[in-house]
Amino acid sequence: MKKPTFLERLTGSVNVDTYDEVLDSDEYHAEAPHQDMAEDFPEESEWHGNHAPNDSEPQEGELPVDMYQTGEDVVIRALIAGVSPNDLDISITRDMVTIKGAREEDQEAADDDYYHRELFWGSFSRTLLLPEEVIIDEADAQEKHGLLEIRLPKVDKNRSTKLSVKSHAQNK
Repeated sequence: MKKPTFLERLTGSVNVDTYDEVLDSDEYHAEAPHQDMAEDFPEESEWHGNHAPNDSEPQEGELPVDMYQTGEDVVIRALIAGVSPNDLDISITRDMVTIKGAREEDQEAADDDYYHRELFWGSFSRTLLLPEEVIIDEADAQEKHGLLEIRLPKVDKNRSTKLSVKSHAQNK
């Protein structure tokens, strides 16, 4: 008798009596009485490493950021520990910021010797749409203890100036 799938058991689309018969049968217990559940799940490296499942090419990570505003600036903060500030590529337009970089891993242990692998290694990027226009020539970026802080002065839309008109008419 065919073993019901998890979805069939969860949704109740299988008769409970039939399910009990399968569990009680000698055939079910002979297959794998103490089957290791790890065999049912993909290896941890497929989910937590730099690779997507069934993909041999490294994936680019998305850099987590905080973005907030003060009275004069839009401020972006990101943790870039392990990345040299010289290896960062920050592009700014009046309404968008892109941060790119890479964190290189110095692997001191074999993959099988890890208990947990949660740190991200490899290239990363993040593109943010800014909530307000900024003055790109006055932008400032600083790194301190692995924290990148980008300050982008907002365009003052209330600022105005008087423009004088010059005449090129000749007097005769």
